Amino acid sequence: MEERINELELCFMQQEHTILELNEIVCRQELEIEALKRDLAALKEQFLVMSPSVSRDPDQEEPPPHY
Repeated sequence: MEERINELELCFMQQEHTILELNEIVCRQELEIEALKRDLAALKEQFLVMSPSVSRDPDQEEPPPHY
C-alpha cells in the first residue's frame, strides 16, 4: 500500500512540474503575441500612410510629399 502511495505522489509531482512548465510557456507566448500585435499595428499604420486609400476618390487623396 505504501509503495502505491509513493507512486501516486511521484506521478502527482511530475504532473505538477509539467503544469508549471506549460504555464511558463503560455505566459511567454502571451508576451510574444502582444509584441506581435503591436508590431502589426505599427506596420498597418505605416501601410496606410504609404498607400492611397481605397475608400476615397483620387481627387480627395492628399498629394504625395514630393509635390
